[in-house]
Amino acid sequence: MLLKDLISGLEIKDSRGSLEIDINSIAYDSRKAKAGTLFVCIEGNKVDGHNYIPDALENGVKAVLVQKDVDVPEGITVVKIEDTRYGLAYVSDSFYQHPSSKFNLVGVTGTKGKTTTTYMLKSILEVTGQKVGLIGTIANMIGDEVLYATRTTPESYDLQSLFSEMLEKNVGSVVMEVSSHALDLHRVSRSEYDIGVFTNLSRDHLDFHKTFENYLNAKIKLFKMCKEGLVNIDNEYGDEVVRRAECKVYTYAIDKEADIRAVDVVKHPDSVEFKVITPWGSSDIRVNIPGKFSVYNALAAIGTCCLMGISFGDIKSGLEKVTVPGRAEVVETGRDFTIVIDYAHTPDSLENILTTIKGYAPARVVSLFGCGGDRDRTKRPIMGEISGKLADFTIITSDNPRTEEPAEIVKDIEAGIKGTNAAYITIVDRREAIKYAIENAQSKDVIVLSGKGHETYQEFANKVIHFDEREVIKEILDGLV
Repeated sequence: MLLKDLISGLEIKDSRGSLEIDINSIAYDSRKAKAGTLFVCIEGNKVDGHNYIPDALENGVKAVLVQKDVDVPEGITVVKIEDTRYGLAYVSDSFYQHPSSKFNLVGVTGTKGKTTTTYMLKSILEVTGQKVGLIGTIANMIGDEVLYATRTTPESYDLQSLFSEMLEKNVGSVVMEVSSHALDLHRVSRSEYDIGVFTNLSRDHLDFHKTFENYLNAKIKLFKMCKEGLVNIDNEYGDEVVRRAECKVYTYAIDKEADIRAVDVVKHPDSVEFKVITPWGSSDIRVNIPGKFSVYNALAAIGTCCLMGISFGDIKSGLEKVTVPGRAEVVETGRDFTIVIDYAHTPDSLENILTTIKGYAPARVVSLFGCGGDRDRTKRPIMGEISGKLADFTIITSDNPRTEEPAEIVKDIEAGIKGTNAAYITIVDRREAIKYAIENAQSKDVIVLSGKGHETYQEFANKVIHFDEREVIKEILDGLV
């Protein structure tokens, strides 16, 4: 594709050199650039792509897209625009010929529930016979094919490339998690969303967004991009999303009057049942994931599928089959106590999982969790207080400490639990903490391991180690006499 066609429609601030260059690839990493590549210079928090132009030119690049003034040798084409993050999304979408317009695209945003909702949608859509693409925190999937996911929402070029691959493999619908980072950093710009879903909003990611208002504003951007929206108005920020949306919006709720509503909710230890009432009809629903939050996630999936014209029979069947790794996942122990793994890593999500477990636990609820390093420190004591109030015993440990000292993170959490006068212990090493929980488990206890969920690693300052809690549990149980 000629460079002039690739950038057609972009607002160009300045350019020099020929625009008649043939472009056969796009790169934002100079190491992946070669002859025929358009190198897009992204200015990040730690690395500025403009500084790597010499490396890209050495690899054969003849054209660069920039947002700063740069010095390049004669014969190199430079196109300057306002924001190269948006520019990367624009040229990537053009390069792959707007793939998202050629299948059904559903974007799910919110602090919690994104992963479970997308898995529910995938399960329902597959019941209808569709091949479904999934993009999110746990993995990217094309039908049954699992692709490694490095972040919740891929960078814009990688996203459009993935869309193109999904299209080539005959995907009919794509369901994806849309993070606030992705919305703010233009990773999903130019993507054509048929339906956008707002699950909820609570405190998270303030290390990036700085203020809660910025975080909310980022989420609302999805509802200026999609054709139809679906919003949880039981969440305190749902009405604001509805008010500022620029698409047709449908609402869902349990407690408030809404377009899609759950009534007669019955909670079981391993599932939840309810009746759903919608403008398209009503039905009895069962989901094999416990807790009130599962009802909200199911309502989001039901409403989306109703908008897509899917029958209640297929919706019911899909919801009954769905499983989500690391979300209220019960691990078989063969003992007289239960272990549950959950991804809960925010105050709200920790409160949700502990409240859910507390509702049916026959004996003690033992809460084991830590907090990630290089992330919002203010939530640490809040989570300590929540665990102290809800759990019968708490084990404070590590999560992904990253560049922070693990013991200092534990102290931040401990500051919150001390005021509750709850029983707790601190064990910095997560494996040792899990071992302690298992070795000291009492009959009928429910041990909740929060924070890691589907993750199979731990991040430290200078290394990433393999750490799958399912494997750790098995090793510890196998070593017990």
